[in-house]
Amino acid sequence: MRLSVIGGGAMGEPVIKAAIERKLCAPGDVALAEQVKPRLDALKKTYGINGSTRADDVLDCDALLLAVKPQDFDKLAASIKGKLRAETTVVSIMAGVTVERLTRSLAHKAVVRAIPNTPAQIGEGMTLWTATSDVGEAAQSEVAALFDAMGRQAYVTEERYIDMATGVSGSGPGFVLLFIEAMIDAAVYVGFSKELATEMVLQTVIGSARLAQESGKHPAELRAMVTSPGGTTAEGLRALEDGGLRSAVLDAIDAAYNKSVALGGAAKQK
Repeated sequence: MRLSVIGGGAMGEPVIKAAIERKLCAPGDVALAEQVKPRLDALKKTYGINGSTRADDVLDCDALLLAVKPQDFDKLAASIKGKLRAETTVVSIMAGVTVERLTRSLAHKAVVRAIPNTPAQIGEGMTLWTATSDVGEAAQSEVAALFDAMGRQAYVTEERYIDMATGVSGSGPGFVLLFIEAMIDAAVYVGFSKELATEMVLQTVIGSARLAQESGKHPAELRAMVTSPGGTTAEGLRALEDGGLRSAVLDAIDAAYNKSVALGGAAKQK
């Protein structure tokens, strides 16, 4: 697969890294368009890839990943519209930019819309994606392999799930990291050093997630196993419930989901 990436930021680089490390692409078959020259030069040196500061220099490819900010899409689309090969699959990871807007702005039918997340930087990402009917089976397999290389992936037939995923897995790392930060602060408050508190909390979160993933049990069942009647965990859980944890999490995911929808809506009005 010949892969081109437009945007070498926090999500563009993990795609390049995963594609090369999993041998989906040879370094010479990967091209990056990045406007910041020092960043472009650094990624070219690190991965042995080709690159340019101009997006229209990297369009001769099998898959073209758009990893720019949503607010930069209109300018990008204007610079590459009508220049794409019909057989190229455009893969967008921009939040809120709809399939309809992608196909219309690029004058291109073979489009994938996906929402990965930042743990893809260490191969532990989660990506939900969908594709237009013009993306053939072979191209879909290549896209799935690329997202598998970044962690886990799931294909959905309806685009509305992509905006939902933006609120759950896309923004979710931010919510989890805030909880981790709060636990570390609380551990320091009760007397631990910052270093020991950080180690304890990170391993507790990692271990709990792995336990839920590998045991196959519902989180509620696993939570009940550690919650003795009248015990310390029960007391702590009561405090979390009184503090409105469940409601706050629901509100956070719903707010992120609605923001994704609003981004798409705002784009349609332009």
